[in-house]
Amino acid sequence: MPYHYLIALGSNQRHPRHGPPPQVLRAALAAMAGAGLVVEAISPIIASAPIGPSRRRYANAAARIATPLDPPALLALLQSLETRFGRVRRGQRWGARTLDLDIVLWSGGPWHSKTLTVPHPRFRTRPFVLGPAATVTPDWRDPSGTCTIRHLHARLTRPRPTPR
Repeated sequence: MPYHYLIALGSNQRHPRHGPPPQVLRAALAAMAGAGLVVEAISPIIASAPIGPSRRRYANAAARIATPLDPPALLALLQSLETRFGRVRRGQRWGARTLDLDIVLWSGGPWHSKTLTVPHPRFRTRPFVLGPAATVTPDWRDPSGTCTIRHLHARLTRPRPTPR
């Protein structure tokens, strides 16, 4: 029986073969399928402002996939794809990158190890993750609460009253 995962995709660097970031994400989805992952749903690709020191805007998307791989094995596969796309891990967080593939949620509930935490620790605060995720897994629930992805996205993006 396969596991189901929500994967966040991001890119803010042009790839010499695949082109600009939106094309990098499309190529990454094809590479994921070529690596044996069943891509069940793909969100639209959106543009978002960078976090941290990077100045380039990101292309972001989300995919719902199925695979028999457990979280550590899937992480290893996703990191090998990032490396194939030219990602170099220099220890700096939030820098420019050709491809970023994050495991956000999976059908097995919470997971924690030295190298991986699922759900992704910051996904609840990131509209560039929750927006695309709400299009492919709107009814999935946050395992640490009762909210669905759709509700988390609505809470995060609802207009706030302007202080007087």
